[in-house]
Amino acid sequence: MTTSALRRQVKNIVHNYSEAEIKVREATSNDPWGPSSSLMSEIADLTFNVVAFAEVMGMLWKRLNDSGKNWRHVYKVTLRREHHSASFTQFSSVVYFHK
Repeated sequence: MTTSALRRQVKNIVHNYSEAEIKVREATSNDPWGPSSSLMSEIADLTFNVVAFAEVMGMLWKRLNDSGKNWRHVYKVTLRREHHSASFTQFSSVVYFHK
């Protein structure tokens, strides 16, 4: 386990982040690699729950407002948004054709 992953786990516990917030933090971390598509899909699925939606959006908003050395947070939020839009479009198509 890297020191950044360990530090992230400690922050998750100290700040008492929910499962949804932890997933968003993981997906938008400063790690040099992008989030996995499975993690992105999990977050997209969480947004269909009213409480989790608020938690996801709150954390995304917080990450979107980062700057400086945390530029990857902002970049990865835009990736997350793009993935969610694609997932929602797929979901909407399925619902529309099943009516």
